[in-house]
Amino acid sequence: MITKRDLFSMGAASVVFACSGAVALAQTTIKVGELNSYKTQPAFLDPYKKGWELAVEEINAKGGVLGKKLEVISRDDGGTPGDAVRVANELVTREGVNVLAGTFLSNIGLAVTEFAGKEKVFFLAAEPLTDKITWQDGNRYTFRLRPSTYMQVAMLLPDAIAAKKKRWAIVYPNFEYGQSAATWFKTMLKKAQPDVEYVTEQAPALGKLDAGSVVQAIDDAKPDAIFNVLFGADLAKFVREGTTRGSFKDRTVVSLLSGEPEYLDPLKDEAPVGWIVTGYPWDEISTPAHKAFLDAYQKRWNDHPRLGSVVGYVTMQSLAAGIAKAGATDTDKLIPAFRGLKLESPLGSFEYRAIDQQSTMGAYVGQIALKGGKGTMKNFKYVDGASVQPSDDEVRKLRPAAAMN
Repeated sequence: MITKRDLFSMGAASVVFACSGAVALAQTTIKVGELNSYKTQPAFLDPYKKGWELAVEEINAKGGVLGKKLEVISRDDGGTPGDAVRVANELVTREGVNVLAGTFLSNIGLAVTEFAGKEKVFFLAAEPLTDKITWQDGNRYTFRLRPSTYMQVAMLLPDAIAAKKKRWAIVYPNFEYGQSAATWFKTMLKKAQPDVEYVTEQAPALGKLDAGSVVQAIDDAKPDAIFNVLFGADLAKFVREGTTRGSFKDRTVVSLLSGEPEYLDPLKDEAPVGWIVTGYPWDEISTPAHKAFLDAYQKRWNDHPRLGSVVGYVTMQSLAAGIAKAGATDTDKLIPAFRGLKLESPLGSFEYRAIDQQSTMGAYVGQIALKGGKGTMKNFKYVDGASVQPSDDEVRKLRPAAAMN
């Protein structure tokens, strides 16, 4: 007969077994906490997720990292800084991760950067572009993959200067990324071309563009050229309204991100031909590294990659390489391992600079063109991110001294 004492012993044994199983499972995986605005920014982040899922599958098929499987615990950050910090905290406290990655919008990336600094958690900011992440608001716990607003504006500057236009209109979404991009463009172009005039600035709230009024304001200002920072649905509205009114005719348009397939694909044959852009001409890149990525991505997802796909893929490849170099996921070991970390990617080789923890991954610059009834890029070139970053002395003036330790 089973007594109460037997039942107690059996229950205790079950608890011990369950705990042992949990520990054993934890010991066989390396957990990464990933958070992003999947519901609010699907155009970029659906491909991004497919990219990192492909990378994790490839990493684990080759034996994982340090002999363990890489496990990604992914959460939606709600599209707001407050929700993102709450999600980051849950990943750390409930899921037990001490490596975070992701975010898309710059204001959310900054919020998680601050969280990482306070909680001393390693954070790889995959996509947010504001320079503050690695400069003014930077900390030793945060690294960033994508080329920043400073870098991408600098990539476009030679073409803006070559256009020799005096009167410029500027259009940007009124949040951190747009404000940063507009400020750097005005500063850099004014330095190179002192007689330049900025005849109007249009700064609609993100996702709330009144295309008619913005385009009308630009036409009323009679600019020679336009610098655009809008993206996503706002970009599509702006392009369609401006094309209908003829607002881009005989005007140079320099535009950040607009050559990315995430934003070109929805426009189809309405893509604004001739715009000078940063982007990703996935169907025109012939390097061996990119071809291997393209083949693997198309085989896995039966679809072509977007830039988000590359960012997601390289994010997880970076983490795997950094953890392998560190020999652990301990924050104090990951930081020196990531400083100076060199990697190969579908876009070419790059490294994470020790001085500001910003990667040197570059971007393609060219002109929008039509091919087969959809937008692509022509006359493009790859600009290495290392060629458009400020000197170490300049970075030291921008980045907190504590972040250098």
